[in-house]
Amino acid sequence: MKRLFQNHFKRSVIPLSGAWKFLIDAECCGEEKGWQNGLPLGDTVIVPSAWNNELGLLNFEGCGWYERKFFTQGGTLSFEFESVMTLATVWLDGKKIGEHYGAFTQFELIVNDVTCGEHTLIVRADNRFDKNSFPQRHTDWFNYGGIARDVYAHELKGISILKNHIAYELDQNLTKATVNSLLELYNANAETITSPVCVKVGDTVIYNESVTVEGYSKLSLETPAVALENIKIWDTDAPNLYTVVTTTDTDDYVDKIGFRRIEVKDRDILLNNRSIELLGVNRHDEHPDWGFAFPAKLMKKDLDLICDMGCNTIRGSHYPNSQIFLDMLDERGILFWSEIPMWGCGFSWEALQNPVIIERGLNMHKEMTRYYYNHPSIIIWGMHNEIDTSQKFTLPLTEQYYKHLKEFGGNRLVTHASNHPYNDVCMGYNDIICINYYYGWYNYGDSTGKLTDWDMFVEKFRERAKEMGWDNKPVIMSEFGAAALAGFHSPFDSVRWSEEYQRELLEHCLELFHKTDYMRGTYIWQFCNIRTSPSMDINRARYFNNKGILDEYRNPKASYFKVKELYRRYSNK
Repeated sequence: MKRLFQNHFKRSVIPLSGAWKFLIDAECCGEEKGWQNGLPLGDTVIVPSAWNNELGLLNFEGCGWYERKFFTQGGTLSFEFESVMTLATVWLDGKKIGEHYGAFTQFELIVNDVTCGEHTLIVRADNRFDKNSFPQRHTDWFNYGGIARDVYAHELKGISILKNHIAYELDQNLTKATVNSLLELYNANAETITSPVCVKVGDTVIYNESVTVEGYSKLSLETPAVALENIKIWDTDAPNLYTVVTTTDTDDYVDKIGFRRIEVKDRDILLNNRSIELLGVNRHDEHPDWGFAFPAKLMKKDLDLICDMGCNTIRGSHYPNSQIFLDMLDERGILFWSEIPMWGCGFSWEALQNPVIIERGLNMHKEMTRYYYNHPSIIIWGMHNEIDTSQKFTLPLTEQYYKHLKEFGGNRLVTHASNHPYNDVCMGYNDIICINYYYGWYNYGDSTGKLTDWDMFVEKFRERAKEMGWDNKPVIMSEFGAAALAGFHSPFDSVRWSEEYQRELLEHCLELFHKTDYMRGTYIWQFCNIRTSPSMDINRARYFNNKGILDEYRNPKASYFKVKELYRRYSNK
């Protein structure tokens, strides 16, 4: 696993990123031709990467095959994939070992009785759309294909550690934590094994007992609660982290956690018992030269720019981001909103009632909470974005997702981003109300096309919230903004697509929202321009969403400096 710190010391981990043989399968008939046994030819590509950044493949949608040879000492192997776009099918030495659906969530495939020596790993990535696709074809981002994040082979021995969630409750004074461990173990041997299992949080051992696991079996274990005294809280200005070390006789796993509490009370958001205003941006983990195979160095650059602007939070639009980026947020004390790629009008009313799609969304939530549970930076789980929540048929899936995230997601707020502020029927399953709206850019039924439409909106929504009984919940403006073509200037601020108009609109919105008593945060749409799907044929000059306050190469527009001025004033930085 690619992290900011080393996860394993006992366990042997074989990095499989780097040079792979690659072959496009335009008709998706490679399996019929026996490519799972080895590719007949192919180019060399570097993994991770997106094939749409290769010459001649910009708009390719279909199947791509990858082949990598590697050496192992054998035994039980766990193949770890951090992201494959979108359906991954995997073969080892010609034998299918599994498949996975979901472009942005991590998965592992365990194989027993692997012989010592050289082996061939084959991966078919399929980014085609159909009626069961998640997301659907109509998306406001570019649907890249390929192996977009790192790949590893783990050599498992004896009782191995697959998961360790550190669950905790804080006392009111935030000085004491009652902690327990939610473990998932796997016996990589054929025979039943007993081994001591030790969990250490910082300098304190919270569990140290012998555990027996049957051969080639998993065991879930919840340890007894232990009190930790005099803890150091994780906060935006003091991101204190504790190292968690879990060991058995033959394996280990190292992770980091932070103790903090997020809650809502009386229309306010409280982080560690203090009121906080969320000052943020929406950010896609995308670059025109890299697609979704986003390098860690560029992540750091993005984060440097976002921190310099005075932000204290980021929304990962509209999919789980990579683990190493979340590690960076954990270290810097930046808050994060993580969500699955259930985006907008692409999901028709038929799709939103499709059992396959509903189940795929639930599985993505399960994987997101499984792998990201320990990150203290994540304070919000997002269920979906801009689906038709004005209709009752969206209630069942929203209720199902909400209940899962509240039960298994740890101490987080759960929400969805709504573009139906006046008639949303799902806001009862929200801890906070999040609204996406674009007065001053798009035309609505009550729109005059002027920036003052926003002044009308805040009063109109206040009355609507009272009418519906939502007025006890804090409100976040989760998307708002205007597009600007970088370098297009006008002496008249009201000229659309100019940098000046974008700056004027954002200044008006931020000042208005900041002084509105029921609003507790803003996420500007968006941090930087992103490439969009050719199916997005409205207001998408260059096939880019140009609402970024920086261009796609991270050059600031005029609005960047205005946002920096305002956010720094609001946060007193």
